Order: sequence, then structure tokens, then C-alpha cells
Amino acid sequence: MTRTHRPAIRRRLTLSAALGVGLALLPPDGHAQGGAVAGAPIDFAALRDEAVRAMSEYLRLDTSNPPGNELLTARWLQAFLAREGIDGVILDTAELGPGRANFYARLKGDGSKRAIALVHHMDVVPANPSLWSVPPFSGEVKDGYVWGRGAQDMKGEGIIHLMAMVALKRAGVPLTRDIVFIANSDEEVEGRGATIFVSRHRDLLKDVEFMVTEGEGTRTENGRTRWFAVGVAEKRAYWLRLVVHGTESHGSIPRGDNPVPRLAGAITRVAAWQTPVRLLPSVARYFQALAPLSTGEQRAWLADPAAALKTSRGRAWLLSDPYRNACMRNTVVPTVLVGSTATNVIPSEASANLDVRLLPDEDTTAFRHALAAVIADTAVRIEALPGVMPAYNADPTSALVHAVEKVLAELLPGVPVTTPLATGATDRPTYFQAGIQAYGVEPFLIEESEILTEVHGNNERVSIPNVEFGLRLFVGMLSQLQ
Repeated sequence: MTRTHRPAIRRRLTLSAALGVGLALLPPDGHAQGGAVAGAPIDFAALRDEAVRAMSEYLRLDTSNPPGNELLTARWLQAFLAREGIDGVILDTAELGPGRANFYARLKGDGSKRAIALVHHMDVVPANPSLWSVPPFSGEVKDGYVWGRGAQDMKGEGIIHLMAMVALKRAGVPLTRDIVFIANSDEEVEGRGATIFVSRHRDLLKDVEFMVTEGEGTRTENGRTRWFAVGVAEKRAYWLRLVVHGTESHGSIPRGDNPVPRLAGAITRVAAWQTPVRLLPSVARYFQALAPLSTGEQRAWLADPAAALKTSRGRAWLLSDPYRNACMRNTVVPTVLVGSTATNVIPSEASANLDVRLLPDEDTTAFRHALAAVIADTAVRIEALPGVMPAYNADPTSALVHAVEKVLAELLPGVPVTTPLATGATDRPTYFQAGIQAYGVEPFLIEESEILTEVHGNNERVSIPNVEFGLRLFVGMLSQLQ
């Protein structure tokens, strides 16, 4: 998972208040929201306790990547769903290698609407036990939390997906959409689990309209939720290398074709390049959702960012924040520099890697031509590094986004639902290329300070009230989409 900076705004609602709203998805009269008729109401307290036990078991399975060992979790998921009468299939073991697998299951509806897929990754980053308060693969339930590597990123969300699907089946909610459950391997290193699954199993995805996986998360500080995010787009990683050739020679007798200063000049021009500013619809929607939480001219600028960008003060303020700036333009950052291996040797080649992040709808060829014009030196060759990410830009006004908004209006009244642009990367673009509207929806309201220190850090954990919130959110969202 890649987290990104989010700007600070005023505080809103506590998690305990959110759970106190009492979202009545399946009340005692047996009627679910959206007109679905259920066989029995959902006891969210009991479902929460069961989810905590399942999460604890799931977190005990060490799937540190490398090497992954996701076959362990795939077998656990298969056995769990079998007890619920849902068949699960372990896939791609040969393609992914020893001990690795993808997993797939489907809860059938009547097929009158296209399916929705719930996707998480089974692998986690390594953990150093000496830096944790509890063993990182103990799944310990302590002090009102479920502890373990992957609790937030993202086995915990996988359990919310699992239990929400199971709860709807048990309650007998008539489904107009199949619910597809997918668990991928290798998200944390190469992303091969998702790419292999999508490339080999298009038949399993052909009827899927929406996909939900990890997102940008909410902003919660001091027990107050400031906004809730639905991830709808990501900037596109387009890593490049600048290469200049010369003649290797002794540093005491310099020649006129030393590649180092020529490369340095190119880097200087690239670093000073102010790429064009463009306002995507999803980013405009994000700013507009935050406008009521600001005051004065800043509120007006957020409410109408297109107009603000036409004024010097509004433009300067919108671009003054690094995250807002990155949301509205392509960014180019020189990172790796390679020249000589010895101080007294002029190298035959000098190179620089550029971490380029393109807006989702940017054409790579057009960008490369613009970059060449900025460099303005034909001796500098531009090479694309392997692994160019596909473009990804989902509809910010879809039925799924509206479903989240409707449920959140009950769970977190007054808290805006926003559609920020991710400047990092997830598996969403891979599924988007299969014709699926892919979204990031986090099930937990976790303190920003905890996210920064625990995700890929130490003492990763999820509170038990957060487990219940996540269940209410996902059961509600899935119910609204029927």
C-alpha cells in the first residue's frame, strides 16, 4: 500500500458517534435498504466479534513478502468459505511460484445487474519482532485492538470483505449482483498477483462492473474524522532515464565530451520545469467537498477551483500545498544519478533516473516530446524504464460512489465524501484495464498518526470499534448496490 499526504481541515465526528448512529441496514421487519428483503436482521455486534476472531486467525499466517507464502492464506480462505457453503478456488500457483497463489470465490445473485468484486492482497511487508509490543504474527487481541502485521495493510480489510459477503448470505438478502471475492498475492513487491490474475482469468471478470480495494483512507485526528475518501484515480508512474555518452579518459586531461556536465545541465532544466496545470473532474470534486470546511477566500477557491486557477492569488494558494500541486500537474523528480566510479576518471556514460508521475489521462508520447523540448539537447537520450503503469481514472459519480455517500451520510453525518487523486500506486489500474470501474474504499477510521507509524511500521493494529464500523460500511454499500 502507498499512502499519500492529505491536507489538514477541521475536525468532525468520533468513531463512537458513528457507530451510535445505528445504521439500520437490516432492521427487524426484514427489509434492507434499497428494497431488498432479508430473511433475518444482521446483529452487527455479534458479526464484529466473529470478524475479530477471524482477523486474529488470518493475521497469524505469516505472508511476509518476500517470499510471500500466500498459499497459506488462500487455503485458510477456502476452508472458511466452505463452511459457509461458498466454493473458493486457489489459482495461479504455477505462474506465481512455490508457496504462492491467488484466490477467487463468488456469491451468486440473480444476475440482473453486473457483479461487484471485493479485492485485497494477502502478502504483507516484513516485520521486526524486536520493535513490536506483541509478536507481529500473533493476531493478539489486546487493549481493544487486533494486533498484527497486515491489520491495516491489508488483511484486515480482506476480513471485512469476507464477513460482509458472508453476512449478506446468512441474512438471505436477495442479490441483484454477484459478489466476487478476490485475494491476490505479491502486491507489496512486484504486483504480479493482480497482473497474472487479470491476464489469465478475464472470464471470471467479464461481468464485473465495480471493484473495491484499498484506497487513500480517511483523515482522522484526535478521534475526529475530517473527511472520507473514495479513491477514483491514480497518477501514472512513468519512470525515465536520461543518458549521455562521452569518451572515458583520465580526469587530469579533460576532453570536450565529458557526459557529466551535459547531464547536469539537462537535470537542471528538468528540475526547473513548471509543467502545465490541469484540473481533473475528480480533483475538482475533491476540492469542492472540502470547501465547506474552510472559510473566506480559501473556501471560495476550493468551491470553484477552475475560477481560482485563473487568478494569481487563488492559483498560488492552490499550488502552494505539495499534495494539491501534485494533483493538478505532472511531476518530474530526478532521483538516481550515475557517473564515474572513480574521482580521477571521466566516465563514458552518465545517467539520471526521473521519477515521473503523470496525470491519469496524460499521453506518454506527448509528455516525452515535451520533456525533450525542455532538455533541448539531442545528445541526451530519453529511455523508458520497465514497468510503465496503465492509465486509471474511474467515474467519480458512479452508483458505487453514490452508495458510499448514502451509507456514510448515516454513519458519519456531516463528513464529506471526497475523491482525491492518489499520487502513489495500488492494484486498481490493473483491474481498470479489464474494463472494471475500480475504487479505493478503506473500511477503518484510523488516526493519521497511527497510519504514518504503523503501516509498514511497528505495532500495526485495528481497534474493535473500527471492525464494526467497517462491517457496517461494507454491508451498507453492498446492500445499496443491489
